[in-house]
Amino acid sequence: MRYEFRVTGRVSTPLADTFPELDRASVPRQTLFFGAVTDEAHLYGLLARFQDLGLHVEEMRRLPD
Repeated sequence: MRYEFRVTGRVSTPLADTFPELDRASVPRQTLFFGAVTDEAHLYGLLARFQDLGLHVEEMRRLPD
């Protein structure tokens, strides 16, 4: 499964590097993280990591495989 996470604002490189399993791209007023998610536990772990780091996930969606 592949997912995309839209996070509010521009995320600094050191902070973004805490998600080595995801690629990222900057768009106006957001940072996109995207990549493979192995299972439901991995998905919830990523969401918890975003929250723990104070990042606001505006949107999450599953991408076509």
